[in-house]
Amino acid sequence: MKDRNSEDPEYAALSRRRLVKFAGVGATLAAASPLVGGGPAWADDAEDRERGKSDDSRNRVWRAGDHHVHSEYSGAFDTSTNPPTFRKGADAVYPIVTNAIMAKHFGLSWVMCTDHGGPTHSKVNLEQAYPDLLRSRVLVPGVLQFWGMEFDAPALDHHTLMIPHHSDEAQQLFELESRFAKYDAFPTDSGRDTESKMIEFLKAAKDMRRKPLVIAHHASRSAPGLGVYGQDTPREFRNGNNAAPEIYVGFEGAPGHQAGPLNGGARGGYGNYPTHGGFDQMTARVGGLWDALLGEGRRWWITATSDSHVHWTRGGSDFWPGEYSKTHVLARQDYADIMDGLRNGRIWVGTGDLITSLDLTASNRGSDAAMGETLTVSRRNRTDVEIEIKFRPLEGKNANGDRPEVRRVDLIVGQITGPSAGLDTDTNPTTKVVARFGPSDWRKQGKEYVIRHTLRNVESDLYARVRGTSTDEAEPLADGQESPWDDLWFYSNPVFVQVR
Repeated sequence: MKDRNSEDPEYAALSRRRLVKFAGVGATLAAASPLVGGGPAWADDAEDRERGKSDDSRNRVWRAGDHHVHSEYSGAFDTSTNPPTFRKGADAVYPIVTNAIMAKHFGLSWVMCTDHGGPTHSKVNLEQAYPDLLRSRVLVPGVLQFWGMEFDAPALDHHTLMIPHHSDEAQQLFELESRFAKYDAFPTDSGRDTESKMIEFLKAAKDMRRKPLVIAHHASRSAPGLGVYGQDTPREFRNGNNAAPEIYVGFEGAPGHQAGPLNGGARGGYGNYPTHGGFDQMTARVGGLWDALLGEGRRWWITATSDSHVHWTRGGSDFWPGEYSKTHVLARQDYADIMDGLRNGRIWVGTGDLITSLDLTASNRGSDAAMGETLTVSRRNRTDVEIEIKFRPLEGKNANGDRPEVRRVDLIVGQITGPSAGLDTDTNPTTKVVARFGPSDWRKQGKEYVIRHTLRNVESDLYARVRGTSTDEAEPLADGQESPWDDLWFYSNPVFVQVR
């Protein structure tokens, strides 16, 4: 069967101009269009691909996406009735197809619908939202559209729950949401809002044949200060990752709601303690929590999302999917391979389209490793590790009409020392910015710029990661009311080096 998720003349009939036009009438399109034989057939085709080799790197390129997007099914429930009555559009306002159209317009290859839960929301997802997702997949075939939700994680803030693409994906989400989402029960069940319930959920997900992904949202939004955490804590991340390391794989480095300052609000909705350069303190602080987790050898990744509810031009705090933040995954245009990339750290993130491609490689004596991978070096041989950074600047203008320029790239290195003494540890004192590079330090190679640096006499396990910026800030400063378009950053996920 032909893969209808690839763009061909039959299924790519909507021009970009027509797609943008249809964004205003997406609800009508979604409601009026039949499935025309699309949804289940794709699912079977995706199952065949999912059974392929996950290490097959052919046709992998950086594909931008967004795993945190809300539709009109982030609504409200009238609990005066039994069962509760659901009302669409109370929180987020756009039809699923509108989000897909705008994701395509802003250059995304994949996107995910992540609506809020609530009492009996699992049934709303199954019976109302999922059929609209199937219609959207038919209408916008150039964008892979994942099924899942913004999971009401027990004892924690919201999380992405991404379901693998297959014929029973709707039933799989229904099973997890109805059993474990803390607000799905009606009447309310306080026993669902405990850390032990979260661990039970992760173990259940781990035991499934088709394994979902779980990624924490806006992890420090409820934090009252720097290094003082709210709903999400270092202990809970460690316990969850210990329980299901291939399921619970990271957090948003850059949360959504980045357009807040354009309407007088805070970036990310972080009204207690701010983001730094648009990034959560857990990521932005060198030697902070992210580095503490990496320093234990954990495969813990960062992403960047829109958390789109209402566009800022309509009074909201959001950009469209892909308009400002992008999560780039090295993958084929294939549901299973996108998830494999997210699961295994083939990811870099950026804002404002400061760059369009980023590669980080560590090499030694003919062997190399890239983001998410591990390079093994021998103590018996020369243990210098060569680091190569390649990035491609934006050609043309970004969504704000700007031509952003990279002013600096930082190479950050930390030691891997094993499990921390305490579950609450949130620092890695070995992590440093080992080199800073300006335009005079990189050379042009085709359309890319290349930076090379040697780590001398590597004697212990370490990881390396990269960030870059359009600003002159040595470290990302706490955000205020500056325009997000004037404060752009990109971050790689790490490459690991082990010494044997």
